[in-house]
Amino acid sequence: MEPSYFLPGALSVSRLIQAFNRLPGIGPKSAQRLTYHLIRMDEDEAYALSEAIRDVKEKIDFCESCQNITEASPCAICMDSSRDHSTLCVVEEPLDVLALERTESYSGLYHVLHGAISPMNNVGPNDLRLEELLARITTIHPQELILATNPNLEGEATAMYIKGLLGGTGVTITRLAKGLPMGSDLEYADSSTLSQAFEGRREL
Repeated sequence: MEPSYFLPGALSVSRLIQAFNRLPGIGPKSAQRLTYHLIRMDEDEAYALSEAIRDVKEKIDFCESCQNITEASPCAICMDSSRDHSTLCVVEEPLDVLALERTESYSGLYHVLHGAISPMNNVGPNDLRLEELLARITTIHPQELILATNPNLEGEATAMYIKGLLGGTGVTITRLAKGLPMGSDLEYADSSTLSQAFEGRREL
């Protein structure tokens, strides 16, 4: 059966709607609205958007150190000698780095896992950048590892798994505490809330 947004004689439109519909958080209705917006968009704007998408796919890579997205590896944060190399903050996604940097409360290094342990979504420890994390700890020998995974079931499971991996290494492991409600995502928290979470972090 053809999807409800299949348009006879307009295969390119149907393909674009389907492409948008595959993006996270975009349902069929939103996919249709985005498609028709593009159809009405000025030609130069549409081509600029397509070029921006192509640039991201061609130029963006992962930092060899922290696994964050970057155009040059190592990334600017890892190359910044003024940052505190004694602390390493572990986050789930690159957007979390942006959220924490906006607070101006943290000046250490990061490590991006690119996900969280989630059996329901078939995401296990081997799907995360955990081997890279262990190698990083061996290389920079941080005094404190801050587990800034999201305060939900997946984030908590990931934090506890990492704590188990690092048992006996002598690294102090802390967890963001007050200010972050259970079930929320870091990227949606305001700067004040994230600052309080850093100040109230606790040892695991």
